[in-house]
Amino acid sequence: MQMNPNKDTQLCMSLSGRPGNFGLRFHNHLYEQLGLNFYYKAFSSQDLTGAVGGIRALGIRGCGVSMPFKEACIALVDELDASAAAIQSINTIVNTGGHLKAYNTDYIAVAQLLESHAVPKDSTFALRGSGGMAKAVASALRDGGYQNGLIVARNERAGRALADSLGYRWQAELGDERPQMLINVTPVGMDGGPEAGQLAFEPEVIKAAETVFDVVAIPSETPLIVQARAEGKRVITGLEVIAIQALEQFVLYTGVRPNEAQFAAAVDFARS
Repeated sequence: MQMNPNKDTQLCMSLSGRPGNFGLRFHNHLYEQLGLNFYYKAFSSQDLTGAVGGIRALGIRGCGVSMPFKEACIALVDELDASAAAIQSINTIVNTGGHLKAYNTDYIAVAQLLESHAVPKDSTFALRGSGGMAKAVASALRDGGYQNGLIVARNERAGRALADSLGYRWQAELGDERPQMLINVTPVGMDGGPEAGQLAFEPEVIKAAETVFDVVAIPSETPLIVQARAEGKRVITGLEVIAIQALEQFVLYTGVRPNEAQFAAAVDFARS
């Protein structure tokens, strides 16, 4: 990747518990292709307050926020866009002259994918998870007209709160339920995690479903997605989510929207 940084180069970054290379490669590829004087770097931090303060103090233009910081960052910014305020979870911070405004492009990505994959709105669903990303996904489902939903979360307080806020049910385990759509919004199946290589739902539950959606992006073909493809199910992958949300972040940071060919090339480069 060619870089010619100078004193006017604008820095964008990400904060994640487990930094990856997708965002770094995606954004930097587009900066180069579109001739933009930006650079993107991935970070983790044990000092979230200091990290967000550094965004403001150093004039960093934008920051992507991933697990486990999506809710904790809220108290550290100046303003919430409607996309973040409605679900109290953020994944993007934009710095304009020291004013930090937060957005949630995960919500935008999920809403687009449910529409583009033509998932029937009368589908029953079970969503496993209760954190910041689960809020974004569940809120997109609710706002998209999906009414018959179940939140599956071992954390009863967080799971019940999420379910109650959106008009869904909560259970600690799936039990005998056989929903038409399965959604994993936990680290189960994530490379490098303690549950890498594991299925987020049992094989018989996957077999009974029609649509399987795994938000885990690394690997893009998680054990859940591999199993679902083998069963001939409609699948939505975490790679699709991370690509669309990264595109929307790019637009917020730069004010430039790449065309479809540029977007596709950036995704391919980020995966390589």
